[in-house]
Amino acid sequence: MLQLNYSLMKKQTDRVIVVILSLASFLHDVGSDMVFSVWPLFVTQVLKTNMMTLGLIDGIGDAVVSISGAVGGYFSDKIRKRKIFVWTGYLFGGISRIGYALSSTWQWLIPFRLLDRSGKIRGAPRDAIISDISTHQNRGVRFGVLRAMDNLGAVVGILIAIFFLKTLGFTNLFILAAIPSVVAVLLIVFFIHEVKPNHKTLFKGVSFKNFNNNLRLLTILSGLFALGSFSYSFLLLFANRYGFTTYQIPILYLLFTLVAAICSIPFGKLSDQFGRKNILYLSYFFWAVVLILFIFYSNSISAVLAFIFYGLHKGAMEPVQKTLVAELAPSDYVASTIGAFQMLIGLMALPASFLAGFLWDNFSPVTPFYFSLALTIISGVMLKFVKESK
Repeated sequence: MLQLNYSLMKKQTDRVIVVILSLASFLHDVGSDMVFSVWPLFVTQVLKTNMMTLGLIDGIGDAVVSISGAVGGYFSDKIRKRKIFVWTGYLFGGISRIGYALSSTWQWLIPFRLLDRSGKIRGAPRDAIISDISTHQNRGVRFGVLRAMDNLGAVVGILIAIFFLKTLGFTNLFILAAIPSVVAVLLIVFFIHEVKPNHKTLFKGVSFKNFNNNLRLLTILSGLFALGSFSYSFLLLFANRYGFTTYQIPILYLLFTLVAAICSIPFGKLSDQFGRKNILYLSYFFWAVVLILFIFYSNSISAVLAFIFYGLHKGAMEPVQKTLVAELAPSDYVASTIGAFQMLIGLMALPASFLAGFLWDNFSPVTPFYFSLALTIISGVMLKFVKESK
């Protein structure tokens, strides 16, 4: 069985490791969301692109996330190291923000978007660390803590964008956003010490055909759901098109991120007590409410409610889905399995955002929401046949 040992200075506790990883994640997300809270406005208004181009850029980035996650998970298990992938991922993110600041056309965004999303190479190894040091009784809440710190960092980053965008402008804001990720790199490099296990494990890798039936079904239905889960950029621009000003849009981004930050830990705890599937059902319901509110959008109150439910959806789905995958994975291949899962469903992100942009431009802004609602219902029905691991 592959198990890596971790120590902090001379004294190791599981809680300390969770705190350090969560703090690094918090810092990185401060920088990320200084950028992403205004990203669709920067791409469409400053660089003058249309919705299909925005969907293409976001879709490419999301697809790279899936591939880099799989690569990180595979090599983390293969060389029996996690730490190097975590700090390297944060470094990629910091460098890319400087690239965004220097981009004058949307074509220049693509290589830096690729580098930024390649930083997700950190995801599966970091999640494997959390899984390795946790039990079935606390794994959900620990993933919830990690996700809550992600979202709390996002809240801080959005607030910085709201208050300083007018003063700094996009270029200076993006350069400033690189600093927190550099600090996150230093935290991981200097404060977490990883010791390889003494024994050697024959590593053959993991693929979709090696998934058990429950994990295979979960992957298929999650991929189907992801096909309809277009980029958040569409939600923000829908609100921008129907009444919210450019400088009000980051407030909506702040709203859903704050709700997700508050709810991630409670939903993680609930999944420990009442099962992972029940919380995933709830997350699908929240997303369906978001879609219905936007389909019948008529005033600012509907938009605000939609972003609250979007935050509930994110807070329920992200930590719990990851927990369920980790528990259905073979114990020797947790990082590889998480990475492979994220790759398979993440590869749906490119067609999802591009298709949403196509439907938006060629039919109507609400057409992508109808399409997503249908896929959400189908995914929810399929989830009924997945059995949880105890």
